[in-house]
Amino acid sequence: MNSLRRNGLVIVPIFLCLSYFTYRFYEGHLEAKTLHDETLKDAVSTVAVVIPKPVPGTQSIILPGNIVGWYEAPTYARVTGYVKMWYKDYGDSVKAGDILAEISTPDLDAEFQQARADLESERVRYSLADVTAQRWIAMRQNQAVSEQSITVQVKNRNAQAAVVKAAEQKVRNIEAFIKFKKIVAPFDGVVIQRNINVGDLVSKEGNLSTPNVKTNLFTVAVVDKLRLFVNVPETFGPFLQPGLTAKVTVPQLPHRNFNFDFLTVAKGFDVGTRTATTVFTIDNKDRALWPGSYAQVHLTAPVDRQSFTMPSTALVFQERGAQVAVVTDDDTVHLKDIKVAQLMDQLVEVEEGLSENDRIINNPSAALLEGNKVRIVTPEQGYDLTNISASIPAPPIGSSPPTLKSAEIDKETSP
Repeated sequence: MNSLRRNGLVIVPIFLCLSYFTYRFYEGHLEAKTLHDETLKDAVSTVAVVIPKPVPGTQSIILPGNIVGWYEAPTYARVTGYVKMWYKDYGDSVKAGDILAEISTPDLDAEFQQARADLESERVRYSLADVTAQRWIAMRQNQAVSEQSITVQVKNRNAQAAVVKAAEQKVRNIEAFIKFKKIVAPFDGVVIQRNINVGDLVSKEGNLSTPNVKTNLFTVAVVDKLRLFVNVPETFGPFLQPGLTAKVTVPQLPHRNFNFDFLTVAKGFDVGTRTATTVFTIDNKDRALWPGSYAQVHLTAPVDRQSFTMPSTALVFQERGAQVAVVTDDDTVHLKDIKVAQLMDQLVEVEEGLSENDRIINNPSAALLEGNKVRIVTPEQGYDLTNISASIPAPPIGSSPPTLKSAEIDKETSP
């Protein structure tokens, strides 16, 4: 009995020790496995992905434009003088032939009186030459004078007749200029400029009352129908044809849109700006639009293409050109070649190399290589910079969207 008791006292501690060491060994194994798994997990890069978004099948551009009257005629004085009175002011409607202003021309009036006096003098001289010629012709029968003398007198009479005609024409010329003392409207329209006041000195160069400045006296415009002039960049050239509509807004009516119809295009690009002058037109019966207005012109045209947009931070530049890093179905990295159509502030338009199901790594690390294992994570709220609208933003006013072809990217990224 004592022997069994002693054996039990020995076995129990041994069993407890074995159980303790077995537990410690198992616990250590679990910790090692957990550490191994966590190490492997930490060794896999975490990435945020974006999905490319298809671009609508249209191309849009916003450009500045100028609205002008269907006809606009700046009027100048054809004679020098002082403004006697003006009769039409800014905004007045006029009919063709209406008197806009009258000019006092003392110099021209004096010249006209001198021309009339000279004409009368030449007519008297002609009368004398005619009488003399008739007398010499009458003396021919008596052979009192030679034929040479008769011929001279006849020619003198003819010469004096020509002088009279010249004097008459001079009077008619001055009479024509006298009619220009009245400034008249060239057609039905509206006075949109008046640059004269009573007493101003004017001439055919314009208003001379302001030193070193020559300006027209009035400008009359047809405002019931307007033209819109836009300089369109060459990238939009193929769409400039009948049927194109320009949606226009003006600063004075910011909440109203106007539709202008395509009228014509220059069919040639300015070598300095690489733009073509394009003209649109609109009926303006309500006269809501005014000539001289600045216009913001929205042009949209259908295009035959299948392209996508993605954040510009997803671009990868390699020696071979532009690429993107996509995550495959087995969560590995695959570098795909792409062809860039446009580079914008936050977006890139890609015309080749992407599909709508691609999972593109946003802001990829330079350490990512082909075939690397990755783990996709969702950024915390406030740190997600991938949710960018897929619509291509409008370019700045007066410019077309900057483009950068893949060949140019290859050139810039090659050593």
